[in-house]
Amino acid sequence: MKVAVGSDHAGFALKEAVKRELQALGHEVVDRGTDSAEVSVDYPDYSIAVGEDVAAGRVDRGVIVCATGIGASIAANKVSGVRASVVTSDLTAQLTRQDNDSNVLALGSKTAPSEGEALGWLRVWLDTPFAMGRHERRVNKIHDYESHHLKP
Repeated sequence: MKVAVGSDHAGFALKEAVKRELQALGHEVVDRGTDSAEVSVDYPDYSIAVGEDVAAGRVDRGVIVCATGIGASIAANKVSGVRASVVTSDLTAQLTRQDNDSNVLALGSKTAPSEGEALGWLRVWLDTPFAMGRHERRVNKIHDYESHHLKP
């Protein structure tokens, strides 16, 4: 799988750990930045870049990191076709893939109890398939709304 990753300065260290984990699992990684925790940058720049990669099909999925994951997910979700979800447990990682077919994972560097737990959520998210069935109807409603009401 090809995965784009991005973060602001607050999420940089966790993004780097995510990159190493993805590579160790055999995935190809596209790093959309940032390159340092030392310089303050704006999460929308990196989250939107990851979202655009996912929406355009240049990558299969994306992972974004900021202090809470919330701002990054809000920004990425402005890209039509992106379903970014903040994950805070194994269960939310599983359900966001299983029920919502999320294609962008948002993590919080300051809200995850540990790097190890965040990487565990990443693995659950990567390994969980979309359940289809009634969930497909719901995801299609989101897609239909985007295609009829949002500008490309």
